[in-house]
Amino acid sequence: MSFWSLFTPGRTFAPPDFTGRSELVQPQNALRRVLSFTGHSIDDVINDPIARSEVRGYYKLHRWVERESDISDLERQWNPR
Repeated sequence: MSFWSLFTPGRTFAPPDFTGRSELVQPQNALRRVLSFTGHSIDDVINDPIARSEVRGYYKLHRWVERESDISDLERQWNPR
């Protein structure tokens, strides 16, 4: 008798369907990328209003480009040529 069968009497759990395909997921942290691009640290952003506005501008630009990229990808999926 397994440990999990104590909590789920009469139920059996099948392992997830494995098709042999693996997927690599790399999370992207936009703020980290913008800070690296501008050469500022988070301390610079906190203490310096000029650095803060520069990082804010690049961050907004990054979000806008990502949003437009997602929109064009979805339009390409919905309207194949």
